[in-house]
Amino acid sequence: METITITIIIISLVVGLAIGFGIAKFMETKKASRMILRAKKSAAGILKEAKQEAEGIKKDKILQAKEKFIELKTEHEKVILGRDKKIADAEKRVRDKESQVSSELSRNKNLNKELEEKINDYNHRNEVLEKKQEDVDKLHKSKVQQLEVISGLSAEDAKAQLVESLKDTAKADAMASIQETVEEAKLTAQQEAKKIIINTIQRIGTEEAIENCVSVFNLESDDVKGRIIGREGRNIRAIEAATGVEIIVDDTPEAIILSCFDSVRREVARLSLHKLVTDGRIHPARIEEVVKKTSKQIDEEIIEVGKRTVIDLGIHGLHPELIKTVGRMKYRSSYGQNLLQHSREVAKLCGVMASELGLNPKLAKRAGLLHDIGKVPDSETEVPHAILGMEWAEKYGEKPEVCNAIGAHHDEIEMNSLLSPIVQVCDAISGARPGARRQVLDSYIQRLKDLEDIAFGFGGVKKAYAIQAGRELRVIVESDRVSDDKAANLSFEISQKIQTDMTYPGQVKVTVIRETRAVNIAK
Repeated sequence: METITITIIIISLVVGLAIGFGIAKFMETKKASRMILRAKKSAAGILKEAKQEAEGIKKDKILQAKEKFIELKTEHEKVILGRDKKIADAEKRVRDKESQVSSELSRNKNLNKELEEKINDYNHRNEVLEKKQEDVDKLHKSKVQQLEVISGLSAEDAKAQLVESLKDTAKADAMASIQETVEEAKLTAQQEAKKIIINTIQRIGTEEAIENCVSVFNLESDDVKGRIIGREGRNIRAIEAATGVEIIVDDTPEAIILSCFDSVRREVARLSLHKLVTDGRIHPARIEEVVKKTSKQIDEEIIEVGKRTVIDLGIHGLHPELIKTVGRMKYRSSYGQNLLQHSREVAKLCGVMASELGLNPKLAKRAGLLHDIGKVPDSETEVPHAILGMEWAEKYGEKPEVCNAIGAHHDEIEMNSLLSPIVQVCDAISGARPGARRQVLDSYIQRLKDLEDIAFGFGGVKKAYAIQAGRELRVIVESDRVSDDKAANLSFEISQKIQTDMTYPGQVKVTVIRETRAVNIAK
């Protein structure tokens, strides 16, 4: 009984479980159905929205396509209209050409008719003239025969006599005409030459001062004079020995005078004094150091002056050695006229005159600037400065016209280009102005140079300076080669040489200086 009860209970439980499981399954199935139904509804809505959006996109694309079509159609119509217009213009031009050709043809027809008429008329006149010519020839022959009978001469003899008489008359008339033409040409040429020269001179205005042989060095106070002189005059002697310039210290307030015929030495002395006074250290060793540096500075300045000069004149491609030579002309004078200023003036005159004559002004300027480079040689030479300058120009690659103009400006060689007379004329114009040159100064400087050269002709001479306007020759000798006794003899020999070989006013004092130095270096 209990077993049956348990069995029934178990069966009931199993049935209950089965029924519960079935109910759960049924609920899940029903829920899944509802979800499927909702999914179908959602899908239907999405499809509907997609269809609506697709319809909208389709309509937009159709509108865009229509607009594009209309735009392309408009452009196509414009192109067609442009082509039609071009075709119409071409047709119009063709019609105009046709009408022009037609008018030309009709006019040519008329011209041909007129030409034919003129040809016929010409032929007729030619026939008439030929007949008349025949009649004239017959008449001429009969007249010639009559004249031969009357004169007793043949036609050839009469013709020869007539030609001879006409030849003499024509020759006399021709000679008179040639003489008149030559005189007129000379007068015109002289007038034109004067006009060109006057115009050239008027267009070049320069100020020129005659070079002198002294420079004034200004001082801030007279106290500096004592420092420049030094103890027992050792500083001033050292400056004079190093530079070759005579320093004159007198009662002139706040100034000392530097005297020397060589402007380069004077400039070295002036700049050296300026540096020494500014620095404040003035003693013999410092003086020699400053003079050496200043001399190097002057060399650099010479190159810079040459470069500025060629740039100012617009001259290009000049050799560096020629530029340096041009710079050295700043410290040279010719008959008292500064050589660089003279050369610049001649270059400008040559450029203006060449332009007036229709020649190359740049080449003329080049020849004018370089015409006196032979006056600044590195060493003394017997070659004339024009020939020496020409040789330098040829050496450094100048053109043949320029070289010939340099060499021929004093007629040392023959002129073979038009630049040569231009340079010669402009050189004369620059040098012939009142106050431009002075023969006395040039001969004076030459005399001072000759004084120094005489001293250098003796052995053991280290330096020689002509000072006191040529009234004193100061000679510095090498102490290891010249003794004290020999220095005295050297002074006498130099004075006798000057007295024998030179002509000079007054007296020349010869001072020989021998100095012994002992130099050691502490390390």
